[in-house]
Amino acid sequence: MSDDFEKLGGLNPPKASRQARARALAAAMQAFDEQQENATSTQGSVRPVRQSSIFNRIWSPIMNRKLLAGSALATLLVVPAAAFLTLELTRNGAPFGESAQEIALKEKPKQGAEPQVAAKKAAAELARQQEAKTVEAPAAVQTEREAAASAEADALANSMASDSAAALSAVDAVQPQMTYLPAPAVQDEMLAAPEENRERFGKAESNPVKSVATDPVSTFSIDVDTASYAFVRRSLMEGQMPERDAVRVEEMVNYFPYDWPRPATAAEPFKATVTVTPTPWNGGTRLMHVAIKGYDIVPAEAPKANLVFLIDVSGSMDEPDKLPLLKGAFRLLVEKLKPEDTVSIVTYAGNAGTVLEPTAVKDKAKILAAIDTLQPGGSTAGAEGIDAAYALAEKAFVKGGVNRVMLATDGDFNVGPSSDEDLKRLIEEKRRSGIFLSVLGFGRGNYNDTLMQTIAQNGNGTAAYIDTLAEAQKTLVEEAGSSLFPIAKDVKLQVEFNPAAIAEYRLIGYETRALKREDFNNDKVDAGDIGSGHSVTAIYEVTPKGSPAVLNDDLRYATADKPAAEASPHGGELAFLKIRYKKPDGDASELITTPVTEANAVPSLVEAPNDVRFSVAVAAFGQKLSGMTALADYSYDSIIDLAAASKGADPFGYRGEFVNLVRLAKGLGGSRN
Repeated sequence: MSDDFEKLGGLNPPKASRQARARALAAAMQAFDEQQENATSTQGSVRPVRQSSIFNRIWSPIMNRKLLAGSALATLLVVPAAAFLTLELTRNGAPFGESAQEIALKEKPKQGAEPQVAAKKAAAELARQQEAKTVEAPAAVQTEREAAASAEADALANSMASDSAAALSAVDAVQPQMTYLPAPAVQDEMLAAPEENRERFGKAESNPVKSVATDPVSTFSIDVDTASYAFVRRSLMEGQMPERDAVRVEEMVNYFPYDWPRPATAAEPFKATVTVTPTPWNGGTRLMHVAIKGYDIVPAEAPKANLVFLIDVSGSMDEPDKLPLLKGAFRLLVEKLKPEDTVSIVTYAGNAGTVLEPTAVKDKAKILAAIDTLQPGGSTAGAEGIDAAYALAEKAFVKGGVNRVMLATDGDFNVGPSSDEDLKRLIEEKRRSGIFLSVLGFGRGNYNDTLMQTIAQNGNGTAAYIDTLAEAQKTLVEEAGSSLFPIAKDVKLQVEFNPAAIAEYRLIGYETRALKREDFNNDKVDAGDIGSGHSVTAIYEVTPKGSPAVLNDDLRYATADKPAAEASPHGGELAFLKIRYKKPDGDASELITTPVTEANAVPSLVEAPNDVRFSVAVAAFGQKLSGMTALADYSYDSIIDLAAASKGADPFGYRGEFVNLVRLAKGLGGSRN
C-alpha cells in the first residue's frame, strides 16, 4: 500500500490562482451551510464545489475514506492474528464457552458496519465532486490531470476496502472444532551440553596421628608452593566448595607473607622460630608451630637471570582466564626484570616453536611485542616444548646466575609423551645441569594439578596458580625474589619428639612431601627450595603425655628399665628440630638444629604473635575444607573470629580476603559448618 501512496505523492499539483482560492472559499461556505441545513443563506458563492489543487483532490478522497481505510488496516492486522492465536490455543477443543466460528460470526457485523457506513459517505461525497466538475470547466490539461488523480484515488480506496473484506471473510475458514497443540519438543542441539571437567588432583590421605612410642621421628621436604590456596579461592568465589583433593593445607598457610624473625646475614640462609600454643579445636592437645624465614637478597645483589617462557598456546588455552591472562602476567614480570637479564619465548601446540631467541630485557619493546603476538590453536605436545625451552636456556646459560624455565599452561599434555614419570625423569636430568623449572597454572576445567606438582617438585621450582591479574602481580612482581632467586635447595625438616613429654603427634599438611627417615641424611634425595625472603610454616598437633586426648593405647609388651625422662639427658625438651639444606650451587648439605622446650610455649593462644594465630586460623580452614574429622566441631565462625582478631597489618588485603572466603565457605558448606 505504501507504493500506491508514493505513486500518488509523485504527481505534480496544479498552480493555484486567485480565482480558484475565491471559488474554494465559496464552496467551503456552501458546504458548511448545507451541513447546518442552512442552504438558503445569501452568504457565499453559488458554486457548489471548492476549487483545490490537484494534491488536495488526490488526498481528499483518501482522507474522506479514512474510516474505511483505518478499519480495514486494523482488521487486516488484528483479526488474522487473533484468529491464529485462538486456533493454536483451542485446537483440541475450545476451552471457552463458544467456538471460534461462533465468536467470529457475532463479531463480523459489528466489525463490518463502520467501514460500510464510511464507504457510503465516501461514495456520496465523490458524486458531489463529480457534479461540481461539470459546473466549472477548467483548462483541458488541468481537467485531465484531476480526472486521472481522482481515478487513482478511487482505485486505491476500493483496494483498501477489498482488503478489509478479505480479512473479514477469513474468519469463516476457522475450524469449528479446536485442538490443543502439544508443547514443541526440545531439540537436542538446543540443550547446551555441560562442560567436561577434566581437572586432575592427586589424592593423598591426611597424615595420621602417630604414637611417639613407636614412631618418634617425622621427616618431610619443605613446600613453598601456593597453587592450592589460589584454586580454593577461585572455587569459593564462583559459588562452589573446592574439591577436597585440591586442598593442600601447607600451601594455604604458606600463601601469606609473615614477618618471622629473619637471619642477619647471607651466611645464615634462613632462621627457624618455634612456638608452642594450645590447640583451638582440641583442648587436650597443643600446637608446635615451626616458622622459617629466608634471607632477603637486596635487589642490587640479585644474580643475573636467564629466563625462558615456555607457553602453552594449544586450543584449550583459548579462554579469557588462560592465554590472555597469561600474556598480561608475563608482561608484569618483564617490567620487574633488570636490563641485563635475558628472556626467551617458546610456544607449543602440536609442534614446539621458538617465538623469541634470548633477548636482553633492555630491548623490552621486542619482548613485549613477541608476547602480544601469541595466539591459541592446536593440540598440546608439552614434552616437545620443554625440550626446546631447555635448549634455549642452555644457549643463554649464566654461570653463577639464575637459569630457569617458566612453564605456563592449563596442564593439558594430551599429545606425545605425556606420562608423568617420563616428564619427571626429563626434568630431573635438566635440573642437575643447573636449569630449574617453575610452573604457572591457568584456567579451569582442564587443569592438571597432579602433573603441575610433579613438574615443579622435580624441577626445583615452585607451582603457582594464576586466577587473576592481581595474583600474577603478587606471584611475579611482589614475590619475584622468592620465586626466581633461590637461597637454599633440597631443604628437609626432621622432628624427633621426646616420648617422656609427647605421646602423639600429627603433621598438618605436607602429605605429598613426606620423606623416609633415612632420606634426611641422604644428599641424593631431592627436596624443596627456599627463595629470597621466603616464609615457610609447618604446624604439628601434639598430644602431651598423660592427656585424655591420647588416641593410641600403650603397647602391651613394651618394657623399659627406667623412665625415658631419666634415661635421656634432654628430659626437659619437648622435641628436637633439625633442618638440612644445600647452597644453590652446592652438592653437600649443611645442618641446623633447634631444641624445643617449654620456653617456646605460651600459656594461651591469645598471647601468641598475630602471625602465629593467623596461620593457625588458615590451617584450621584448610583442614575443615579437606574434611578432617578432628575439626568437625570447630565452626567456620570460630575460624572467622580467630583470623579477624589476628589480621594485624594487612597492606595488600590478603588477610581480609581470607576472612571473606571463610564466610563464603560457611554459606556454601551447609551441614559442614
